[in-house]
Amino acid sequence: MLSGGGATVLQVVSGAALAGLARVVTGVRPIWAGSAPTGRQRIYFANHASHGDFILVSTCLPPGERARTAAVAGADYWNAGAIRRVIAKKLLRTVLVERNWVERTADPMQVMLDALAAGESLIFFPEGTRNMTEEPLLRFRSGLYNLALARPDVELVPCWIENMSRVLPKGAVLPVPLLCRVVFGAPFTLEEGEDRKVFLDRARQSLLLLAPHKDVHR
Repeated sequence: MLSGGGATVLQVVSGAALAGLARVVTGVRPIWAGSAPTGRQRIYFANHASHGDFILVSTCLPPGERARTAAVAGADYWNAGAIRRVIAKKLLRTVLVERNWVERTADPMQVMLDALAAGESLIFFPEGTRNMTEEPLLRFRSGLYNLALARPDVELVPCWIENMSRVLPKGAVLPVPLLCRVVFGAPFTLEEGEDRKVFLDRARQSLLLLAPHKDVHR
């Protein structure tokens, strides 16, 4: 888990290697439909259907941006086994949060706020878990609203990840070569006094608007 100070040399090298591999396997390309890399601190919020989603978003960022952007990931998955722990803590840019409220030892919101306070940008999945349903998006949980409320200075950018669930389907060990895209939308903000539900519905809609027609209307 990150403790601030940006990426380690190993993480920079690993990130570049993973980005190169992701481009070879998926041919991923960024579509900057409503925003562009600016160097500003951001929360990139995206749809979530595969454990490889955050690698695609990270791959689409310029190297400097990638080096200061960490993915928010479930500690229950990445701490399950020594290999996963090494990958998450040593090789990848991850902020691990405990999703089981009964057994957790740290407040997930505080963990994310600490990362933001250290200057990190985040890749965040507001659905809270992978979407294994036929719906294009699950209901958004409160985390994105709480982050926006606590840090209104951090820019929110919606990102639609296309095809990754077919590249790395559930249970797969090796990826299936397939073209992918990540569509980055216009920056999104919490309006003054905006109700939580209204904000989350609006954020969800801003993400759905970036999806290809076939992904939204099946």
